[in-house]
Amino acid sequence: MISGIDYGVIVLYFVLIFYIAYWITRRDRQRGSADYFLASRDVGWFVIGASLFASNIGAEHIIGLAGSGARGEMPAAQFEILASLVLIVLGWLFVPFYLKSGVFTMPEFLERRYSSGARLYLSVVSILAYVLTKISLTIFAGALVFEVMGIPFWTGALVVVVTTGAYTIFGGFKAVLYTDMVQLFILLGGMILVTIYGYQAIGGWDGMMAAVDSTANQQGLVAANFFDLWRPSDDTSYPWTGMLFGAPILGIWYWCTDQFIVQRVLSAKDVSNARAGSIFAGYLKQLPLFIFVIPGVLAFALAGSGLLQLDLANPDKALPIMISELLPQGIKGLVLAGLLAALMSSLSSAFNSCSTLFTIDFYKKYKPKSSERELVWVGQIATIILVILSLMYIPLMKVLTESGGIIQYMQSVQAYISPPIAAAFLFGLFIHRINARGALLSLWLGFIIGSIRFVLEFMVKEGRIAPGDYPMIDTFVGINFLHFALYLFIISAAILWFGSQFSAAPSAAKLAGVTFNKNVENFFEVKKKDVWLTVGLVALVLSIWAIFSQWGIAG
Repeated sequence: MISGIDYGVIVLYFVLIFYIAYWITRRDRQRGSADYFLASRDVGWFVIGASLFASNIGAEHIIGLAGSGARGEMPAAQFEILASLVLIVLGWLFVPFYLKSGVFTMPEFLERRYSSGARLYLSVVSILAYVLTKISLTIFAGALVFEVMGIPFWTGALVVVVTTGAYTIFGGFKAVLYTDMVQLFILLGGMILVTIYGYQAIGGWDGMMAAVDSTANQQGLVAANFFDLWRPSDDTSYPWTGMLFGAPILGIWYWCTDQFIVQRVLSAKDVSNARAGSIFAGYLKQLPLFIFVIPGVLAFALAGSGLLQLDLANPDKALPIMISELLPQGIKGLVLAGLLAALMSSLSSAFNSCSTLFTIDFYKKYKPKSSERELVWVGQIATIILVILSLMYIPLMKVLTESGGIIQYMQSVQAYISPPIAAAFLFGLFIHRINARGALLSLWLGFIIGSIRFVLEFMVKEGRIAPGDYPMIDTFVGINFLHFALYLFIISAAILWFGSQFSAAPSAAKLAGVTFNKNVENFFEVKKKDVWLTVGLVALVLSIWAIFSQWGIAG
């Protein structure tokens, strides 16, 4: 049960966050669009890195990853580990082009490279993705947190929306960044405490290993799978081929081209701070395996030992139940504040990114003479509208998360959206010959293919299409989502190339500043410390891969 002390700690957390947002708002009263949407472009590397991590790690990540750990699906942590390598790509490859082009949004950059049609496509799809995978899923996970506190699901969802929306709307992006930084420490502290109490309850690492082995045998599961990041290529959920070749495509879209993430590096003082922030976030992304996934494994072990009342058929509740049953008063409130910190940082970032896209890529584009005050006001209204749409989508999303869990749902939806966008950005930097016609063909045909897969998968899960009725549909839907992402990326790249051959190549003026050329001596601003930090990060990833494999712990 949640005590009065716990509620007091949670209230103090809310007071702290609102005070920071209030302080930022008071300090920046005379705000223009650059101040409201990009924090005046004067942010340092530490705040950028902390915000990249905190905004990405929402309550849905924590609850979903813990649920994956309780399922014996440690490969779900690969998305976090691989993200660090993709963040290196963001810092070294994309950041110099983004900052030196002076753009506000990713669709604006795509317009510079291709056309206004490409910009419109990315704006629409990005907002759609926020509703499908970020805002609604974060609200859903946040409501699960409130259920632990004895608050009904929909009441919790509304509390999440109102509190987060309030400081986001009035504080702007700078408030989002600085509250993210504070929330990072609360989040990490809370999850470290859950892990410590879990180890104490089960008897340390050796006790956990023994309990997992015993419980897995009782459940007919393979104990080694709980500590192995790798699965065979024919695994239905997380094949190693999909992880190594499909997951990075999702990562390129999310970490390198998505407004939600890239808006943080766009706010940097310079290229060096943006790159250092990306690398710092890459190091932070190694933590989820140890403080999100392993607590889920602990929950599985505790449940099998009779020390935790967890229904192993519903593992996504592993973390909330651990918090409710294992933690003492006061600590429980601190950990719940950490979950709320993760929830609010992710949600506030999505709100601000949505409002930025709508305001800059739609409103300002079609009403270029708008005042700075008017643009800020439009961004605030856009946030409110998107919140309402996200709340309306939650019932449908609950159906889609029932079979594979929160993390698999989130990544699978991204697999249907991201490949065409990743292809357009990545190849657009290197291949001068591809043009607007090829880009539009690739983007829209890729979107149609991905949408068909999404709709058919929903119909199969709903039982509207029975297995065996349509063998071609069974085959199409049966493709693992990571393999599907790889296939769709290859198809999109081919369309991008061949579609560009039927019209003239872009002019040199069109390509200036948005593609590689021979004169790049000072473009990337290379610093030795960034090189060594990058080498260290790659070495860390390789070490974790080796340890959590059939040759390491799992062996």
